[in-house]
Amino acid sequence: MSTPAVNNQNEKRSQRSSDSETITDHDNYTIQEPIPLQEVASYREQIREQLPPGILTTRTLSIQPYPSKNTDIEAVPSRVLSHLSEKGPMMHYVNWDENDPECPYNWSLRYRWIYTITVACLVVSAAFGSSVITGRINGVVESFGCTEEVAILQVSLMVFGFMLGPLLWSPLSEITGRKPVYVIALFLYTIFNIPCAVAKNIQTVLVCRFFCGFFASCSLTLAGGSISDLFPTETRGSAIAYFAAAPYAGPVLGPLVGGWISVGTKNWRWIYWVNMIFSGVMWVIICFFPETYHPILLAKRAKRIRAETGDPTYVTVEEEFPVPISELVQANLIRPFIMLATEPILLLMSSYIAIIYALLYAFFFAYPIVFGEVHHFNDGEIGLTFIGVLIGTAFALVATPYFEKIYQRDIKKRPGGVPTPEDRLPGMMSAAPWIPVSLFIFGWTSFPWCHWIGPCFSGIPFGFGMVLVYYAANNYIIDCFPRYVTSALAAKTLVRSGSGAAFPLFINQMYHRLNNQWASTLLAFISLAIVPIPFAFYKWGPGIRARSKNAA
Repeated sequence: MSTPAVNNQNEKRSQRSSDSETITDHDNYTIQEPIPLQEVASYREQIREQLPPGILTTRTLSIQPYPSKNTDIEAVPSRVLSHLSEKGPMMHYVNWDENDPECPYNWSLRYRWIYTITVACLVVSAAFGSSVITGRINGVVESFGCTEEVAILQVSLMVFGFMLGPLLWSPLSEITGRKPVYVIALFLYTIFNIPCAVAKNIQTVLVCRFFCGFFASCSLTLAGGSISDLFPTETRGSAIAYFAAAPYAGPVLGPLVGGWISVGTKNWRWIYWVNMIFSGVMWVIICFFPETYHPILLAKRAKRIRAETGDPTYVTVEEEFPVPISELVQANLIRPFIMLATEPILLLMSSYIAIIYALLYAFFFAYPIVFGEVHHFNDGEIGLTFIGVLIGTAFALVATPYFEKIYQRDIKKRPGGVPTPEDRLPGMMSAAPWIPVSLFIFGWTSFPWCHWIGPCFSGIPFGFGMVLVYYAANNYIIDCFPRYVTSALAAKTLVRSGSGAAFPLFINQMYHRLNNQWASTLLAFISLAIVPIPFAFYKWGPGIRARSKNAA
């Protein structure tokens, strides 16, 4: 951020002993205009980043004009941000002090990594719950006499809940903070596993599975934000890598664990009991962790100072400029669909992520066909075949620091050291070809006369490519749409979860009608067709963004 321009040359600094905060006094404090026409939540964050450390005491908080490529939205020479006039009382804007011990960025590195791993485990818990029932997917068929297609809805409806839940949890977390959402939503997720386990009919199972997905989706929605709260941008890469792996490693663990529960208990209900125990343990753990959302922490500090001093003028930027309800609705319910229809970068990248996610859920039904029907594995042994995907995921985590170094190297080559979104794409370009390779291997080693290690090995390149593609594509979307990042990520989540919910519904029929080889080959050609997307955006992305009204 630019250095603030100070209109009043008189500046004095003092110390407020009770909170050990620096106090900066200005009659009028001027900041550089943040990126225009963006959501208030992002706008005010950029304002806060330009404030001095500690407490700013000023009568007016104004901004300088910003340049715009759209002549109809040029700013006036100076706008007063404060709702108080120059004749009003002096306002005190509360911000983090330098090396502030209460700021999550300054918590001990060990504690921040413990928190990061815990949040990643929350994501694993939610994703695990969506696929664990595939360990005995036909248990409800035996108990309730429903069809196999209806039984598959146990997976699809939970993933459908993943699609709708973020529309509530994302804006709610901006109002209340992250911890209350975690505590309430994950408690309800744990509870809704109980009726799944004791259900007397398939309708109860399916309805409760949807609500399981709806409430569990808070982990998928808020985990990235929680990690961003703990690490500044320049040191966030490695932490985000663990988060990127969690939504994909979690579903892979599901059939592995669920299969052996099925073998050991011969009862599908125990799968839901184990899932309830896992989610319950994670809920208890997160209850002991503190809030990390910076605006909420600063608001608590301002409230404490107001109580100590009796002075109501101590506020945060977020309290001074609250996010309108209309913006929350626009950002989470309306703009995502508009951006999908008008932004080719968002549409194609979201579609890429969606196809990879859908292929993962397709494997949960293709593997039982190949390893169960062809090689006659039991449910537990079928679950073990997913270890290949986990190995590939581990390789991706090992490779992530290498691609982070490439990213940092490319930044240094840019004028002024300013990165472009396309600098995020080398990892995706390296990983993309491994997806179709894995599917070709899986398809053409699934003959009865081929050793089972062949299709099992195919999971390694798939897991490797899957995680690196998601990691790079997710960062690319964030960097392309900094003004509307909430809407862009909401759009990505809608497309991704929708495809993940849809694919399981037809995989069994596709494999049985096309046969194992050609069904896998069809999926391989689909994944091969999208391989050029990151290469195309690496070359033409800057031009596409220049013509966009929403992209950076």
